[in-house]
Amino acid sequence: MKNLIAVLAMLAAPALAQDAVTYETDQSFDDVVFGLESAILDRGLVIDSVSHTGEMLERTRVDVGSDVVLFEQADVFSFCSAALSRKVMEVDPMNIVFCPYDIFVMVQPSRPDVTVIGFRSLPEGPMKEIEALLDGIAKAAIGLD
Repeated sequence: MKNLIAVLAMLAAPALAQDAVTYETDQSFDDVVFGLESAILDRGLVIDSVSHTGEMLERTRVDVGSDVVLFEQADVFSFCSAALSRKVMEVDPMNIVFCPYDIFVMVQPSRPDVTVIGFRSLPEGPMKEIEALLDGIAKAAIGLD
């Protein structure tokens, strides 16, 4: 009975992490950020915002009672493509939940010489076109295009 309760509790629990597409590089955080900004702008897109997630988590670490440093640096870039967004939302207006699109760049203290760039994997169907856009941008940012 205990095992059944544990299984049911796991099924009811929210997912802790989404599937993500990531690429690793030995390039510096600043170089990858510059590459990402350039790759977004080169496609005629506008960066809506940059969330300095790493700074926020470090700034609030003590306030929430933690001594864990999660990131050396971590930013999330948000942007949108009017043409592609309209295309996927005309298929299903609920695709609004994926907009704006985000690409993150991070360096973890446990791997200070590795910069990771990535984005969340998107569902099958029309959103795979958006995922291809994100993939192209992430690869261009680190010179894999």
